[in-house]
Amino acid sequence: MAIGKLYGIGVGPGDPELVTIKAARIIKETDIIFAPKSRNGKPSVALNIVQGIIDERETECEILQPLFPMTEDKEELDKSWDDAAQMLFEKLETGLDAVFVTLGDPTIFSTFSYVSKRLQKMGVEVVLVPGIPAMTACSTTAGIQLTEQDDIMVVVPKVDERLPKILPYVDTVVAMKTSRHLDVLEECINKDPREKEIVSVQNCTMEDENIVHGFVDNKKYFSTSIIKFKKNN
Repeated sequence: MAIGKLYGIGVGPGDPELVTIKAARIIKETDIIFAPKSRNGKPSVALNIVQGIIDERETECEILQPLFPMTEDKEELDKSWDDAAQMLFEKLETGLDAVFVTLGDPTIFSTFSYVSKRLQKMGVEVVLVPGIPAMTACSTTAGIQLTEQDDIMVVVPKVDERLPKILPYVDTVVAMKTSRHLDVLEECINKDPREKEIVSVQNCTMEDENIVHGFVDNKKYFSTSIIKFKKNN
């Protein structure tokens, strides 16, 4: 029996209306929905986004919600990805296709990539379906232009020693999940003498979305800050 196909589907930043037509069609047509969650007792955010699409299905589907812990422990992470890949492979071995729903886009800081690599080594065909990334949703929501002309933009998942070295050459910084590294981010940005505009967006496109001019520190996980340096011309 042929192994089923795996679709890695980006479901966007939070608003169900931002899920693409193609993504919705595949979710409605596929029998297994894989929607990891970050902790027990808390539903998958990605699953919540597409629940309305699932409810419109004409047939039942199987929904799997394995735990992907929010940790930097590599051994624990590797185990969760190994377990998830094995769980998915056992389903795909039956010949059924499966969907892995992930926030934003599956190619940008997505845990899907770790599972996908494992399954591809096991002979699984993986098809990626793009979604709207959080950073572009944040910029449009806040009304700030990310890039113009020959601007250089850098996306920062966590500040380390590299950012101060490249910052003088950068026109726009998009800092993701700023609650994890706000102190060092703010210190680094404030050392740059250029005039700048800073906008932070929390829970972008969700019901409790919050837009703040400047940095904001209230430990919300889905927090993105956009720093736009002004040019001397």
